[in-house]
Amino acid sequence: MYTFSIALVALVLGYLLYGVFVEKVFGIEPQRTTPSYRLTDGVDYIPMSTWRVYLIQFLNIAGTGPIFGAIMGILFGPAAYIWIVFGCIFMGAVHDYLCGMISLRQDGASLPEMVGNELGGAARQGMRGLSLLLLVLVGTVFVTTASGLLATMSKGALGLDMNDWHWVWIGLVFTYCILATLLPIDTLIGRLYPVFGAALLIMAIGVAYGIFTRQGWVPEITDGPFVTHHPKGLPIFPFLCITIACGAISGFHATQSPLMSRCLKNERRGRFVFYGAMITEGIVALIWAAAAIKFAAAQSVPPGHYVGMEPYSALSAILCAGGHSTNPSLLVNLICKTWMGRIGAILAVLGVVAAPITSGDTAFRSARLIAADFLHLNQKKIANRLVLAIPIFVISGALVFVDFDILWRYFAWTNQTLATCFLWTAAVWLCRHDRNVWIAFIPAVFMTVVITSYILAAPEGFNMPLDISLGTGFVAASALAVWFLHFIHNKHLEE
Repeated sequence: MYTFSIALVALVLGYLLYGVFVEKVFGIEPQRTTPSYRLTDGVDYIPMSTWRVYLIQFLNIAGTGPIFGAIMGILFGPAAYIWIVFGCIFMGAVHDYLCGMISLRQDGASLPEMVGNELGGAARQGMRGLSLLLLVLVGTVFVTTASGLLATMSKGALGLDMNDWHWVWIGLVFTYCILATLLPIDTLIGRLYPVFGAALLIMAIGVAYGIFTRQGWVPEITDGPFVTHHPKGLPIFPFLCITIACGAISGFHATQSPLMSRCLKNERRGRFVFYGAMITEGIVALIWAAAAIKFAAAQSVPPGHYVGMEPYSALSAILCAGGHSTNPSLLVNLICKTWMGRIGAILAVLGVVAAPITSGDTAFRSARLIAADFLHLNQKKIANRLVLAIPIFVISGALVFVDFDILWRYFAWTNQTLATCFLWTAAVWLCRHDRNVWIAFIPAVFMTVVITSYILAAPEGFNMPLDISLGTGFVAASALAVWFLHFIHNKHLEE
């Protein structure tokens, strides 16, 4: 238990120490008027209180990501602790903070516009297409996932079977998402998200209490941290870095942070909202990673008699109960109901149902705003919002009928690819503004190795030998590092 406790303290210290350092590197200007005041439109640019913005940001970037990803990630062993702590402090929180603050400095610019401003027109066009595709896919998948869970809970009610309820819930959830996408951000999102965000935090606190008080076992850092414990023998690097995205670093956050940069009242609040929300997500991920393995271990063998792979195999068996594909939501429900009773069951519903819905609607909203930036279409009029939203939801509605199993496998990789692209963008921005580039450059190099080696080695990728994949990843990262250092050199010559 000491490793888990130290990791929690490390995340908090990361916010208090490294977060302050990153803020100083960026160079906040508290006297600068933020876009929420300067560009107020009553729809997307609306000044909101810091706590509301923080809770909305937290729920936007979290959803079920830090829960499901962490549950799958702990199968690799105590290395999951290391990745969550170091990834969150030095990569994910830096990524989210710089994304939110650079967007704020560029009048609430969306991800493709920020990338284009620093890396050029070709990068802008590529990021526009990739971001729109991913956001529509994310929104659709989260809608269908939530609808499936609700259908399971509604089975038999009103004489309808689960399939009938599935389509009923898809219609209802889509209706909510359409409203949340079209209405001013403080109408639904601003009112509901703080409540759901608080519920997600309360659930995490309750689960954390169970980690310290319930029977079971959690791995320590001394239990072979660099040796994979995965029942399928998957290597820790780069697979763990893709499995745990939310909670360590996630490119999806780069599409969400600009939403809140348009609502922030003062640059001084940026560290709490952007860096702080990511640290909070890391804490949630850490809690669920430890809870998953402890709960599974308690179901497998008597306390104090854990041998080798038994706890990890037990967790894998629970996740694939009945021979079905991996389903972390089953474990979330089990832990909440067992450890927290009726209250836990209610919070579990909020966690595994409300969270994906809220991530889905902000994905659709982000898609609308990216399209608006691309087309230079003012969003103050409802007619202009409808022009962009209708095609997005028509495409999403058609995708409901598509088998997402294969597409979703690529999403995890593409998600980290987005994060890598923004880290390189942030490094260029820091260079242009004579800031310390290393806070973004080093994570960018590391993540370049991750995404390159993963897509080459993964079964859903090219399925190449791991050593060749890693070597290629290092070559790709080295090439980009040389390009960036050359860019810095040329900039100094121009000055």
